[in-house]
Amino acid sequence: MLAGVTTTDDVFLALANPVRRRLLEILAEGPLSAGELSDRFTLSRPAVAEHLKLLRDVGLVADDPQGRRRIYRLTAAPLAELDDWLHPFERFWRGRLSALATLAEDIHRGDES
Repeated sequence: MLAGVTTTDDVFLALANPVRRRLLEILAEGPLSAGELSDRFTLSRPAVAEHLKLLRDVGLVADDPQGRRRIYRLTAAPLAELDDWLHPFERFWRGRLSALATLAEDIHRGDES
């Protein structure tokens, strides 16, 4: 990643890690301090801090200092850019999801009989 320049590849690389994806899922519920986020993992606080730094560097989270604490919040702009990139591929899985929903409904109706 070039200093100050985030690419779609950088965002995909950040999302490739399950810890970072989980951090984003947690932050989607609302802002939390670094300590509160760390408490939700078995990782060390420095390890979680490194993940948060990478997420911040690619623009997926922002942090606001409040005294000695940093409050992290999700920033959706890079995710919206990924959505724009993924949108043309949606047709490939839309049909499969529809077929899966139909199958689930058929199974559910069979259970009611």
